Amino acid sequence: MVILRGSVFFFNDTATTEIYTLSLHDALPIFTSWRRAPIVGPDRGGTYQYFDQVGVTAPMTKWTGAALTFDRVAQTMRRAFRLSFQGRPGVVHVVVPEDVMNGSFETSDPVLSPDRYRRREPLVPSPELVRRAAELLGRATLPLIQVGSGVVHADAGRKVAELARALRVPITTSFGGRAAVDSRLPHVIPQLPPLIDEVRNEADVVLALGTRFGETDWWGKPPYWRTPAEQQLIQVDIDEEVLGVNKAVDVAIVGDISLFVDALLAEVPAHEDTGLLAAREGRLASFTEEKDGIREFLLAVPGPTGEGPVHSAHVPLVCRDIFDDDAVLVIDGGNTAVWTNIYHENRVPGSLLSTFKFGMLGAGIGQALGAKVAYPDRQVYCILGDGAMGFHPQELETAVRNELAVVFLVLCDRQWGMVKFGQGMALDPDTMNEERSLPPEQTINTDFSEIRFDALAESMGAHGERVSRACDLAPAIERSLASARCAVIHVDVDPVDHMWAPGLDIFKAMHQEPGE
Repeated sequence: MVILRGSVFFFNDTATTEIYTLSLHDALPIFTSWRRAPIVGPDRGGTYQYFDQVGVTAPMTKWTGAALTFDRVAQTMRRAFRLSFQGRPGVVHVVVPEDVMNGSFETSDPVLSPDRYRRREPLVPSPELVRRAAELLGRATLPLIQVGSGVVHADAGRKVAELARALRVPITTSFGGRAAVDSRLPHVIPQLPPLIDEVRNEADVVLALGTRFGETDWWGKPPYWRTPAEQQLIQVDIDEEVLGVNKAVDVAIVGDISLFVDALLAEVPAHEDTGLLAAREGRLASFTEEKDGIREFLLAVPGPTGEGPVHSAHVPLVCRDIFDDDAVLVIDGGNTAVWTNIYHENRVPGSLLSTFKFGMLGAGIGQALGAKVAYPDRQVYCILGDGAMGFHPQELETAVRNELAVVFLVLCDRQWGMVKFGQGMALDPDTMNEERSLPPEQTINTDFSEIRFDALAESMGAHGERVSRACDLAPAIERSLASARCAVIHVDVDPVDHMWAPGLDIFKAMHQEPGE
């Protein structure tokens, strides 16, 4: 499976899981086949390889429909494209019977350019609301910019960074919005407590750009955010439906994020207060100092050299040193994703992919292939766990066959680490805290046999490496890049160390309503 913006994909009757994976990403139309029209309906029961694809895929997609005759295909596809790009982008699905898909037909229906059947111009935000936003931000003691995935879709990350510099304010992000900004900027606050909670609670005005305040942002509620009575909200989104849903809003703006930021940057100078700007700079300096302290603490892991074993934190750190700044990183897995998200430093907007909304395993392999097709001149690598790679290893053959030079780094602990940790803490938290692990017989189906992913890759024609020592990781990556083909690096990590991924308590708390 390959994911590409603006492409059309064909699947057969058994493709609903792949559609669900796709539905969590960008605007994308998907074709699937159906049995021939007389078989489709009315359903007589007992039909081979037939089911109600429209009914099954409706909850997974932004819109799903069927073109049962050839003369309805163009009309149905126009509707699909229109809805896919309307508001928040999303996956749409069109099913076509096999006798239509494989038939020969004469058509008088012209192929229309996109501007003939859907709006192409971005939504312009209200100038009056932009002015009100600038006034509110201008008199705020310490505003905050909260960045969501809408900033990524609008390709407005660099503009938002410019806005933060102009306002002298910090930036926090949702998981999906993290790819929008350069993590090294002094304005960008990492997604780790206590600093992020401190920043969000100190802000008296929040400018929310393309974000819904979902569960991973604590629904915008205390104690992780201030109450609506104490914290005013300016929310900007292309989708009017999300405005004010999870957090009470003071200024609700419908419009393209990029156009809004342009307009706000032009309006900001008229509402500047030099005294407030100086005070904000002072707070930013203190935030940066705390941020540096967090970074120093995180980096206090065994160094990525020498004869010792590979620490789970080594992989994203060493990759960051070797791969280009604009290399696309795809993150997949359970504990592997936690380690990588915390230690990876995003440098170029739009170069980080994952399933931020759902977190399912195995999607990263297809995402990485799609990223390489979309950006053939950029390096693409995927850090994932052995459980995640186990879902779709056959896609390595797809990469080899299509000459897609993606580097996969598989962190192998031979267990469902996140599940094992949860079971251990539920069964015997005292022993877990003292010994850091329970004996294998005390957990249920959390361990599995080793798979030599380097050898598996080589059997399919890819480049394979196995790394067990920290000093061997960087050379293995260099050789994989030099091979100029799909490569898999099997990285042995300590099962116990890997299981204790930093910040797991945050994920546990996220499953409760804030304050519970």
